[in-house]
Amino acid sequence: MRLRAPVGAIKKKRIVGRGSGTGVGCTCGRGDNGQKSRSGYSRQIGFEGGQMPLARRLPKKGFNNKAFEHKFQIINIGDLNRYSDGDTIDYNILLKDRLVNKKCKFVKLLGNGELTKKVHVIVHKATEKAREAVEKLDGKVEIVS
Repeated sequence: MRLRAPVGAIKKKRIVGRGSGTGVGCTCGRGDNGQKSRSGYSRQIGFEGGQMPLARRLPKKGFNNKAFEHKFQIINIGDLNRYSDGDTIDYNILLKDRLVNKKCKFVKLLGNGELTKKVHVIVHKATEKAREAVEKLDGKVEIVS
């Protein structure tokens, strides 16, 4: 059985400018005169026929600093049990083990789960609960900027 589009989902493209018998000959449905009837016409986004566009009529307001924001990938301390005692865990090791991806290089350690191994973790941020859990087992949390 082949998959098919439902009836009416695929419409044949209308070919314009092929004689008056087609109903869309002569001016091809664009009308007789004016800017929109000419070839090469394309309107700017937000163009309102020459009047001052809404985006320029309204005052500027607010401030946005999103270009400098750091997005963090989350790692829980429960995820660190896969490593053996005394291991040093940083971004490259987490990337190799697919706990983080390449989209963002900043890692934050959270305190969810239970840690059973002594590890040395190098991350960009860590919560107080996560730091306490690692240090309770004589591990170390190192914050890099």
